[in-house]
Amino acid sequence: MKQAHAMESKRGSRANGEQMTSPGRIMIDGDAVLDPLALSDTDAIWNTIDSQREHLGRWLPFVEMTTERAFTECYVTSAVEGAARNLEPQFAIRVDGVFAGLVGFRGTDRFNRRTEIGYWISKEFEGRGLMTRAVIALVNLAFSDLGMNRVQIRCATGNDRSRRIPIRLGFRLEGVERDGELLSGGHFTDLEVYALLARDWPAP
Repeated sequence: MKQAHAMESKRGSRANGEQMTSPGRIMIDGDAVLDPLALSDTDAIWNTIDSQREHLGRWLPFVEMTTERAFTECYVTSAVEGAARNLEPQFAIRVDGVFAGLVGFRGTDRFNRRTEIGYWISKEFEGRGLMTRAVIALVNLAFSDLGMNRVQIRCATGNDRSRRIPIRLGFRLEGVERDGELLSGGHFTDLEVYALLARDWPAP
């Protein structure tokens, strides 16, 4: 059974009018939390991207295009507004108050009750199992609070650190999107599609 996580929340409404929980801070470990993305996170995100371009840019095509702080501010503003409008929460990962990465939902189809989780993490926080625990928290949120039936994660072929997370959590490899993403430098990579259904996930 996957560990339940303490969560502060506010009440909202689902697309069908039913009441649902809008997530607040989620505790994922003794010193790690997921905080809803806020405009105040802009500097930490920009500084991380700008100082780790070679590391992050290998698998994240947006890094090459993020050439100044204004690009990050535009993204954060759009993500914060989108989370409120589309019920696609985005979270800043913090360890002892220090920004460590981002994790959140995207491509949500509320009618068919399906969503996708995306994530990236600062180099200094790799190898601690932090992102695995963050994804566990979001899977629990998707199935228990957002009413999803299917959660998907897509990973570039060759991005072993990213691929290990859905594999470790019991996601099933359903196929490969050939040339599914254009990476920095103008070359395409295949994307492995992993998915998990609510019935296959133990209740928290």
